[in-house]
Amino acid sequence: MIALLPMKIHSARVPNKNIKHLHGQPLFFYIADSLKKSGKFDLLAIDTDSDKIADLARARYGDWVRIISRVPELRGDDACFFTILAYDIKLLGVENDYFQTHSTNPLLSTETIKSAVERYIIGNRANELDSLFAVSEKKKRYYDRNLKPINHDPAILLPTQDLDVIYEENSNFYIFSGEQFIRDRHRIGSNASPYVMGQNPAEAIDIDEISDWDFAEMVLKSGYVYE
Repeated sequence: MIALLPMKIHSARVPNKNIKHLHGQPLFFYIADSLKKSGKFDLLAIDTDSDKIADLARARYGDWVRIISRVPELRGDDACFFTILAYDIKLLGVENDYFQTHSTNPLLSTETIKSAVERYIIGNRANELDSLFAVSEKKKRYYDRNLKPINHDPAILLPTQDLDVIYEENSNFYIFSGEQFIRDRHRIGSNASPYVMGQNPAEAIDIDEISDWDFAEMVLKSGYVYE
């Protein structure tokens, strides 16, 4: 199985966030360290348009990391992410399984990574699933864009713990085979299974805004153990 970590240098809302120091080290070190500690991956493949990211990764991870220099036609903010993944998978081998994640998930734990990979392997071998993706469980009152209740009846004020569960695709990770991705052109296959992450909102954080960055910094400063 190959861990796939695409990263570009430009970021609009948090400038240079992939290499910006979060609590003392570049952001992408957190997820890359957790991937390595899990012992589940033969290789970490980093697709990037940045020599700086490449140099930092090689210095820290040595032969375990393979740098894929992003081709010119796939660079820039408007490049199609799925085209980038397809390019990487064809280069690395469609016969492999992939664990695709993001640098913006710094608190994803090694234990969650190991558990998810093991569930995928068992389910895939038994033909019970063709892909696995991370979700967060939500028990709050939700409405659609027209303010129509989604998971509750406003006339019945149930405690939140008794509401129907809503699952959020939290983008922490996707596990799939190269063949399934090329066939479906999607990380989530036709026989996908969700992996429900724990109730700790810190672990599932996806840094998109500066407020997310500040929250992650605060969590790490508090002594939170994310391994």
